[in-house]
Amino acid sequence: QVQLVESGGGLVQPGGSLRLSCAASGSIFRIYNMGWYRQAPGKQRELVARITILGNTNYADSVKGRFTISRDNAKNTVYLQMNSLKPEDTAVYYCNADLQVVVGTRRSDYWGQGTQVTVSS
Repeated sequence: QVQLVESGGGLVQPGGSLRLSCAASGSIFRIYNMGWYRQAPGKQRELVARITILGNTNYADSVKGRFTISRDNAKNTVYLQMNSLKPEDTAVYYCNADLQVVVGTRRSDYWGQGTQVTVSS
């Protein structure tokens, strides 16, 4: 089975930085889109950043200019560099991948288990 494993979360002071990583493993033919979502207490899960197989990116307005998403296709890994962190960035961050397991079959979404990011003085 395909697995996505996140790492890099933790506790950081406002204005600090963290880098999240998500590695996909298992039987994978091709990963098309990869993204980071987050969910704070009492809120819906929201898209933070997304990157396509060709490297096109988009970001939530709240993180533009502060976060950068990137990917290493050879390693099936996506990263999220988070700078100038704010308390409102506190949430569980989830990795998502839109991928194809076998050539010629439908694409499907897979999710990681989530990693906690806490921004507090």
